Amino acid sequence: MRKSEYALWALLVLAVLAAGSTMVSLARSQSASAANSEIYRQLDLFGEVLERVRSDYVEKPDDAKLIEAAINGMLTALDPHSAYLNPKHFRDMQVQTRGEFGGLGIEVTMENGIVKVVSPIEDTPAARAGLMGGDLITHLDKEQILGLTLQEAVEKMRGPVNSPITLTVVRKGVDDPFDVKVVRDVIHINPVKYDVEGGDIGYIRITTFNEQTTANLQKAIEDLKKQLGPNLKGYVIDLRNNPGGLLDQAISVSDAFLDQGAIVLTRGRNLEETQRSNARAGDVTDGKQLVVLINGGSASASEIVAGALQDHHRATIVGTRSFGKGSVQTIIPLGSNGALRLTTARYYTPSGRSIQAKGIEPEAVVEEELPDDLKQKAESQSTRGEANLRGHLKGGDESDSAKADQEESGSSSYVSPEKAKDTQLNYAIDLLHGIKSVDTEAKKKAEAN
Repeated sequence: MRKSEYALWALLVLAVLAAGSTMVSLARSQSASAANSEIYRQLDLFGEVLERVRSDYVEKPDDAKLIEAAINGMLTALDPHSAYLNPKHFRDMQVQTRGEFGGLGIEVTMENGIVKVVSPIEDTPAARAGLMGGDLITHLDKEQILGLTLQEAVEKMRGPVNSPITLTVVRKGVDDPFDVKVVRDVIHINPVKYDVEGGDIGYIRITTFNEQTTANLQKAIEDLKKQLGPNLKGYVIDLRNNPGGLLDQAISVSDAFLDQGAIVLTRGRNLEETQRSNARAGDVTDGKQLVVLINGGSASASEIVAGALQDHHRATIVGTRSFGKGSVQTIIPLGSNGALRLTTARYYTPSGRSIQAKGIEPEAVVEEELPDDLKQKAESQSTRGEANLRGHLKGGDESDSAKADQEESGSSSYVSPEKAKDTQLNYAIDLLHGIKSVDTEAKKKAEAN
């Protein structure tokens, strides 16, 4: 009799559990179904608007442009850094990150609607053809440049390797314009420039983080070691106005100066997406003193490097607060339709600090002295950083108003073109020479944040 009662109770318990499980599954199914129904309703609305535009707009619209604009609208509503890359923009992005392309080998700017040569890059077609800094390029293959943007002009100068292009050049001291025929070749963008400062300081400027950055950094350090030998006191790593680039290059550059410990933490939407990158043994500088320069134009990968070296007390950070872009964008190829650049994670310094909309605060805050013609512009324009961008992500996982009020990023991005007047660089050199020191209280404050 007792066994029968036990069996009956067991059946009742199993029935209740099964019913509960069924109810939970049903509730989830209904919730998912309701969410899907809402999405389909919104898609119906989008289709209705699209058809109305196609049929009633005053001029016949381009369907492809309409869809592309709609996709971009959806992505820019997420944050300022997510976007759709059409096939052309995707190819351009790959060229930038690869660090090499078919072109002429000149650094250019735009002046009064004309392309001005800043300088030809050594051992490139432009240098071999005799182009000089200050030359004005007025025509490309007999077509005038006036009316083109700088980007459009640059795109016309790039092209397949071994293909020719004729430039019409106006040069100071030469009465008439003249033509220069240049044959395109593979151009390597060197993101690392270096020199000796103060007789015993290795100065290394990193302009971007592309596929060439770490290898070129290591070469720069080896060359500086050979030049200075035992006289080498330390290095200035200049990351000012470096907008960032590849995450893996930021990690490997940081690793070059560290022997151990975390470099950066990335946290995605789900807990299992958290990743930690660690340094491997080996410091390419053999432990020499480092000073890192940053300013309001230092963003993303630059901030990863500065934050890692700051948290490990491996470098003294000098300059002004960085831009504050602490999010990771993943490039998702879409076959022949280009790619999706989507924000997939936030990154944190080794101590767990979020840089998003906050930036890196230097131990030694040193402002560059602005020339008189720029002072009025600086006063009339507020400093822009990540925190000023519409729709930016909040710092870390913090969303309450008290913590959001702490957001502050960006600063002046001016750097004097004359090293003698470069206040931040000269401060860094004096720091390495022991002439200047970082205020102890300011350093403690930086460590506590």
